[in-house]
Amino acid sequence: MNLKEMVGIKAASYVKDGMTVGLGTGSTAYYMIEELGRRVKEENLDIVGVPTSFASKEQAEALGIIIKDIDAVTHIDLTIDGADEISQTFHGIKGGGAALLFEKIVATYSKEVIWIVDDSKMVEKLGKFPLPVEVVPYGQEQLFRLFQEKGYNPTFRMETEDQLRKTDSGHSIIDLNLDVIEDPIALALELDQTVGVVEHGLFNNMVNTVIIGEAHGPKVIENIR
Repeated sequence: MNLKEMVGIKAASYVKDGMTVGLGTGSTAYYMIEELGRRVKEENLDIVGVPTSFASKEQAEALGIIIKDIDAVTHIDLTIDGADEISQTFHGIKGGGAALLFEKIVATYSKEVIWIVDDSKMVEKLGKFPLPVEVVPYGQEQLFRLFQEKGYNPTFRMETEDQLRKTDSGHSIIDLNLDVIEDPIALALELDQTVGVVEHGLFNNMVNTVIIGEAHGPKVIENIR
């Protein structure tokens, strides 16, 4: 069993009967959804899933998990998702799978958030992983130039050599190659106030529990807020 599968299965054990569960996106969340599908089939687990991407929706439906749209539920009890980096102060970067907008919406309306990662994702400070910024196509070149002027080393996320990667909402992604983010709170505020930015991959202090895959087994740490 690999580390991603280990933490995915561990995280799925937090899901109880009657819960509405945010279903994350990515290679680690994949295993969590697979395990929930097994529990639905073998244990008659009664849950509703709220997916954070078209890919997670298709996977969950194929496994027999009841799916509802974010606007069809009154709340989400628990969201389980991966992360690309997590700092010692429980700030995170997400969006490597281009689902950051839906992921942040679902996390915002969740009572509890669990992130599942392998130990390579735990860092002292954020920034080695490129920070995704989801932008509307109209004016995206202007934003790109703005980020260049600020020294943020922007690159457009590409699907192919000559085709931009599009999110499930039809937006583009500009990745900021920052190396280190000294103040994620200030940077998040700056990006929030930048016209044309739809969302960014800074998930600051949004997580309650982190499950880390380590060689000897999963390690659970809690963000006491």
